[in-house]
Amino acid sequence: MVLEIRDLRQQYGDLEILAIAHFAISHGIYWVQGENGAGKSTLFRTLSGMLPCTGSVVIDGQFDLKKHPVEYRLRLNLGEAEPLYPAFLTPADLIAFVAEAKKAPEGQADELISRLGINYLKNNFGSCSSGMVKKVSLALAFLGNPKIIILDEPLITIDKQAREALFGIIRTYHESGVTFLLSSHQPFQQEGLEITQSFGLRNKTLVPLSLP
Repeated sequence: MVLEIRDLRQQYGDLEILAIAHFAISHGIYWVQGENGAGKSTLFRTLSGMLPCTGSVVIDGQFDLKKHPVEYRLRLNLGEAEPLYPAFLTPADLIAFVAEAKKAPEGQADELISRLGINYLKNNFGSCSSGMVKKVSLALAFLGNPKIIILDEPLITIDKQAREALFGIIRTYHESGVTFLLSSHQPFQQEGLEITQSFGLRNKTLVPLSLP
């Protein structure tokens, strides 16, 4: 299995948000659905290691989030729904930093910058629109050699050209062996993306759904 979760529990104070006894997926493109407040972003941040949790999350049967935190994080990337970056930073600064941290192959960052149309590298984030910031966050999510890429609401605030570029990149990475977890209020099939399986976040856990 590419990703396996066991006994994962996530709570804020006394309020339990997630209670996933077991969840496992092989290579594919998966759509995670859920109403606002269902816990999608919490799930994604937990899987990325941003939030502490109980239970285990393992990539490829060997890289455990808690036991192998560095190796795990090199294999899982997250693009957040509404990214926030320090206003004084520029896209060039952030992309270069993440590319080094993720051990990105030479030329990878430049290719993503070109494909997503990030032509404002020297502007600071304080002067960037939400759509401009979102495109940078999407580029960051593909850097390195991830085995799993999670994109939380990747379609919000980006224009048609960026959407087409994004889906082209997803298809390219998927063909090379990368697994995707995607969330969106819009069906991905209308973009020509073939979804392996759809899951709903219901009653704190993930349940399989029929694709529309």
